[in-house]
Order: sequence, then C-alpha cells, then structure tokens
Amino acid sequence: MIRTGQEYLESIDDGREVYINGERVRDLAHHPMFKPLIDIRARIYDMQHDGATRDLLSYRENDAWYAIANRPPRTQQDWWAKRRATDTVLEAIGGVVTRIGDETVGEMWSLFDGQDVLNEVDPRFSTNIRRHIDGVLARDPFHVSANTDPKGDRSKPPQQQDPDMLLHVVRETDSGIVVRGAKYETAAPYANQAFTKPTIGNWGDAALSDYAVGFICDLGSPRLKFICRSGFAGRAGAADYPLANRFDEVDSLVIFDDVLIPWENVLFYRHTRAANYIRSTLHRYSAFAFVQRNLKLADMLIGAALFNARQTGLDKQQAVQEKLAQLAVYREGINAHLTAAITLAERSPGGLLMPNQSLLYSGRVLACSRLHEMMHIARELCGGQICITPDKASFDAPETRPWLDKYYTVNEGWVAEDRRRLLALARDLLNSDYAGHRLTFQLFAQSPPFAHLNAVYRAFDWEGPLQFVRAAAGLSERVLPPGARAPGDGAVAQWYVEHSGAFHQ
Repeated sequence: MIRTGQEYLESIDDGREVYINGERVRDLAHHPMFKPLIDIRARIYDMQHDGATRDLLSYRENDAWYAIANRPPRTQQDWWAKRRATDTVLEAIGGVVTRIGDETVGEMWSLFDGQDVLNEVDPRFSTNIRRHIDGVLARDPFHVSANTDPKGDRSKPPQQQDPDMLLHVVRETDSGIVVRGAKYETAAPYANQAFTKPTIGNWGDAALSDYAVGFICDLGSPRLKFICRSGFAGRAGAADYPLANRFDEVDSLVIFDDVLIPWENVLFYRHTRAANYIRSTLHRYSAFAFVQRNLKLADMLIGAALFNARQTGLDKQQAVQEKLAQLAVYREGINAHLTAAITLAERSPGGLLMPNQSLLYSGRVLACSRLHEMMHIARELCGGQICITPDKASFDAPETRPWLDKYYTVNEGWVAEDRRRLLALARDLLNSDYAGHRLTFQLFAQSPPFAHLNAVYRAFDWEGPLQFVRAAAGLSERVLPPGARAPGDGAVAQWYVEHSGAFHQ
C-alpha cells in the first residue's frame, strides 16, 4: 500500500499545465525549480521501503504496509509514532519542508469528526469522507491543501464583484459539480490531490451558498492551470545558498477553469453552516505537524547560532549565553506544548484522538508569534559576517583563496571552508530572500495571528479560572455560567490526579 519514489514520479507525469517565469513546464521532475522538492518527496516514499527507516515511517496491518503519516490517530502511541516519523524525515533530508502530506491529511480527519453536521446536507458526503480517508491509506498519494482565494474586494460579497474571486460552483451535472475560480496552493504542481475548501466568505445570512463547497481535487484534472511564483532554486549557487536550492517549496495560483469534480469527491456543498464548522476545526490535527516544523526550525536557529559563537569563543560570555538561553526557552516551549498536547490528548467527536486543543493552539501562537524575534537573536549571535562574506567562487579562485583562507580560518578546528559553509547556511536561514519568504509564509501556511488567537479562545477552558475566582471571592452560585465545572475538573488537573503517585515516588 505504500508507494515507491518511482511510482510517485510517474503519477505526476500526467501532462498537467504548469507555468513558471512565464513559460510552460514540460518536465516537472527535471525542472531546476521543482526538482529539489520532487526529489525529496520521492526520497520520503523510498524511505518507507528502506529497511533502516521503514518501521519508523510505516506500519504493517492485514499483511500490508501503510504510511504512519496517513494513519488516523486513535491512541497516544499513534501520535508519538507520527512525531518520530516526521523527525526522521526532516533529519534525513537535513532541513525543514512544510508540505510533504502529513500536515494536510489531518484536515480529512477534521471532516470525519464533522460528519453529523455534513449529514444535514447530504448523507452521501460523510460516505465520501470515509472513502477518501481509506483511499489515502490505500493509495498513499501526495496530499496537499487548497485554502486561500484571490478574494478581490473584501468589503463586498462575492456576488457583487467578479464572482470568480472566490471559488464557486457554476453548475451541477449528473457526473458532479463544475467549479470556477482560483486557489493559492503550496506544492500543488507536484502533488497528487488537494483538499479544496472555502475561505470564510461574506455570505451574510444565507443558509446556502455556491461558495460553500469542499472537495478532493485530482491535481491532474483537465482544465486546471498552475501559475507559479518564481522559485529560489537556481538563482545562485547551492554552495552559497544551500537551503534555498534544496528546500524552496514552490507556491502556485491554481486556476479552476470550469473543472469537473465528480460527486464521489464532493465532501460538502452549499451548506454555509457546514463550511463554517469545517473552517473552525480545520487545524484540529494538522496544527501539530505545522508546529513540529517550527520545533525543527528552532533547532536550526540554535545550531547555527551556537556554532558561530563557539568558533570564536564567544559562548563563554554571559551576554551570549543569555541569548542562547532565549533560543533554548523558545525551543523548549514549543517542545513542551507538543509533548503536553499528546499526553493530554482528547477524544474527538468522531472517536479519534486529537491533541489537546488548548495546548496545541497555544503552542502554535508561541511558535509563530516569536519566530521573528528568535531569528533576530540568531542574527546577532552569528554576527555581521553572514551578510558580508564573499561567495564560494572567491574562496576557490587562485588569486583570492590564500587571503580568504588566512582570514576565515579561526583555528585548526575551524578552517576557512568549514566557516564559509556555516556562514552560508546561516545567511540563507536568516538573511536571504528565502529566509524572508519562509518567515512571511508562516502567516499563510498556518493562518494569520488573529485566527491563531481565535482558535485558542475557542479551545481554552475558561470555566476553571471563573470557578477558582468565584470561590476565592465568595461569589454566589448565580454568577456561574450554565454547566460550569468544578475546580480541578479540567484535563490538566485530571492528568495530575491520575499520575500523582508517580510524582510522589
């Protein structure tokens, strides 16, 4: 049931209409701006078969192998296995890739949890959801997500401007729905399918809307067009920009030019309540994978900064140690939220095990809201040489090499070439166009900050603090909200009750 890298490469060689830098791409797998990420995705598929990593990335059931990333989570062990699998992949490729599939398949599990709401529209839709979850396990596709529309003038509903500014259904047929519009999607040109769902639209009081639609889109479908931003790979040498040339995930505007979506791929349609429910629970599972990426990015910040400090002995200074400690606190804060989200995981409405929602969403706020500060601290610790160091060609040229060898060799442990490599990575991580793109991308891939805080507001148990203050202030019972719980009845308190013996020991 798990694919090989070659099977993946063959699956995207389907004649899809992809454009970049104004030209149509005829061979995705060998185009310089797509090849690095396509090779990484193929390698991940092969790692599922490799004896050294198969048991970390795959599991065996009913005499078949399946990808751990695609497995619907039902136990804490499932989450620990997913976390190990992602760490294994990112450490093997030597960098952070946001879109490899595990971060978006979780959106399907959120749909699974919302079957009761979707059944109000049409019971067929919940059947479609279950079939697609099973299909992801069986076929192991590269599954991504389509979310943001061009939107146009946001002060107006879509019906009062060009209606295509938000993806919508233009007609129904016996075979399915025909959709028109556009979506911004990362990695779509080299993925197999996308869960395509609406941005929260200005629907007013309408109970039904042609814009409230969600479906699985086969990215090899006729009449799809992919118009991509220019990539960073190939602009400059890989020796000088090692991250941009290996890990740039090309984003594209996917044009739906009256694309037919078969009925069996439609997951909800026209029901605005269903669309709003899906939007509000969309990251119930997938936020875990996104936040885990931030944890690995924090490790890169720490590693680059600490190596630079140790090269010149600055790690002995208290001021430097304090800044390194700030990076460590940031990193461990993310780690603590991920760990606690698994440890205090909650049973979902659909019977799956979802990470503790309040802890997970709070961890996402920490990881994203402080990332720019941590990058600046890392810049300070790396020093000015990340922005003034000459390129690799200068280190190789006979006329300039002796001088650069002289001034970039710190000691016998840090010769010029190793220092150049570290400074090049730090520059690409912190100062390059690619670095700026990745920082901005956090507002796209994980939704904007106000949405992060709104998710925390919905997930946090406000009743516990209210109960505590009611008792402390001696307030009467009538001030309690209906259904308020007694102090200590929350998930965290319950966990301490159940595990208190271990702490006393």
